[in-house]
Amino acid sequence: MKIITSIVARILFAIPFFVFGLFHFMKADAMAAGVPSFIPGGVIWIYLSGLGFILASISIIIRVQTKLACLLLAAVLIIFVLTIHLPLVIAGNQMSMMGVLKDTALAGAALAFAGLSEKK
Repeated sequence: MKIITSIVARILFAIPFFVFGLFHFMKADAMAAGVPSFIPGGVIWIYLSGLGFILASISIIIRVQTKLACLLLAAVLIIFVLTIHLPLVIAGNQMSMMGVLKDTALAGAALAFAGLSEKK
């Protein structure tokens, strides 16, 4: 039963990142408006993060370089919290608190998966 639940957990964790990655390609121009003005490049960052999400999800599902993928995924999510969601919350957009909480929780889960994928 432990093997089945770990497989299901790994797949359930990875699928949303694949979808997030696809959305980054499908809605890049709309998402580019969310890139902080102090970061040059705009839409390029949307495509790069989308590609990163897709590659991380594939890595997690097929269990290749999972620890690295999860650590990088956690880093990106924390960067999103600090540069995109939290400044919006501070500016008064309380709906952005959902982004803070979601990305913080997902970063924690990514770190947990990274810890579980260490070689024994």
